[in-house]
Amino acid sequence: MSRELSARIVAADKRWVWHPYTEMSHYRQRVDPLVVVRAQGSRLFDADGRSYLDANASWWSCLLGHGHPRLLEALRRQSEILCHTALAGIAHEPAAELAEALCAVAPRGLEHVFYSDNGSTAVEVALKLTLQFWSQNGRPERSRFVALEDGFHGETLGVTALGGVEIFRRPFEGALLDALHVPPPRDSVSTSRAFEALASALEENADTLAAVVVEPVVQGAAGMRIYDPSYLRGARELCDRFDVFLIFDEVAVGYGRTGPMWAGEHAGVEPDILCTAKGFTGGMLPMAATLTTERIFEGFLGDADRAFYYGHTFTGNPLAAAVAREVLRVYEDEQVLQRAKPKAERIARAFAEMGTLPGVSATRSLGMIGALDLEGDAGYLADTGWRVYEEARRRGAYLRPIGNVVYVAPSLNIPDDDLDALLAIVGESVEAAAVSEGSAS
Repeated sequence: MSRELSARIVAADKRWVWHPYTEMSHYRQRVDPLVVVRAQGSRLFDADGRSYLDANASWWSCLLGHGHPRLLEALRRQSEILCHTALAGIAHEPAAELAEALCAVAPRGLEHVFYSDNGSTAVEVALKLTLQFWSQNGRPERSRFVALEDGFHGETLGVTALGGVEIFRRPFEGALLDALHVPPPRDSVSTSRAFEALASALEENADTLAAVVVEPVVQGAAGMRIYDPSYLRGARELCDRFDVFLIFDEVAVGYGRTGPMWAGEHAGVEPDILCTAKGFTGGMLPMAATLTTERIFEGFLGDADRAFYYGHTFTGNPLAAAVAREVLRVYEDEQVLQRAKPKAERIARAFAEMGTLPGVSATRSLGMIGALDLEGDAGYLADTGWRVYEEARRRGAYLRPIGNVVYVAPSLNIPDDDLDALLAIVGESVEAAAVSEGSAS
């Protein structure tokens, strides 16, 4: 029966579903997809009952694992009271309580919350807020943005302009906002040069700039590139000097992924706008938030035409808000960040050891992220990482490489036994892929 179920799902999937980040003719002809029928804790289960360790917490979102009982209970409880209502002209407890709790744990100075439904829209909100702020507060010429090369901030049309991964941006080049891309920091030498480039961009263009947008400390889609927090301190100083807003995209790196609650804490600086999603609801429901300062909020007060005329049907959805509020309670009650520290140390040790494996050119780690580069072609379309994916799948782990970069970003509360098993599988899979590559050549 499981084989029949799996075959039926795959047949319908390949006939009707258009997958993200996927060339569909290759998928239909050559890909044997993993058919997931349920998930629990740090594991996914397929139609045959086999389990797979979820190495990336389902795109960085299930930070408390799958099916956390407290989140399920919060969802059940809220579903019996109020599933949805518009937030325009209506207040409800889940959205109000969540905003208060979120501001309590947010970086200093962030006092207002605008809800949306995913990471892209959280950043899109930030762009629109800054554009409208300057437009109606005496500086309409400030309509451009600065972002990092190799950066990634989502897929809606506005934020596509910020993206520095060329394959994501190229098809839409003629329809994008004006964004300046500056070199990202990489190491001690390139950090200094990157800061000089950012300083030059602001000195030469400040009068036309609305904001600087960065992924603090880790550039995810670039291949889990970790950079020196000093760059953020320099960016904060420059933005203050030229009165340009600083936006932190914490969608992927916030909520403890890099160690502290917010990745920006590594630098000890606060943004003017912070964007969060993914782990915001523990990966259970689509919801996002954009947090701003009092200055930005006040820039929209007054006449009716100064209002922020923007929103989504499910803005502030009560179900998602109730779950997101419970996520913060779980973080506090279960000491999620504190208990993740020794797990992060396990990841760091394991990836440092993997640096000696054949075919590995570099390794790095930060918090609950571990990554390695494979020798050979680099870039998003490189296929070397997918050989490791196949080896890991055979061994019971679901990885999703980025070109030649193999990484793990598991749930923050992954059991130690599961984490050790995952790290062992990554090492074995890298070694096996190198052997098979050597045999093929």
